[in-house]
Amino acid sequence: MASITIRNLDDDVKTRLRVRAADNGRSMEEEARRILRDAVGRKPSSRNLTEIVGSYFGPTRGVDLELPPREPMREPPSFD
Repeated sequence: MASITIRNLDDDVKTRLRVRAADNGRSMEEEARRILRDAVGRKPSSRNLTEIVGSYFGPTRGVDLELPPREPMREPPSFD
């Protein structure tokens, strides 16, 4: 197994890590390992933005609205 050292870690970040580790009943080191494992273990989504938006607002998820009939355009104003 490899080891890493993290330098220049903000005191606030260290405190929040310590509290998070205590809340989860783990050591700070184990909590950091889990956070890193979760962060790098995610695979990027193979879906593109169009597919993602379509899954929320696609034809089966939209709202059907009745459109009012079009009327002829009025005459443009005259500036004579």
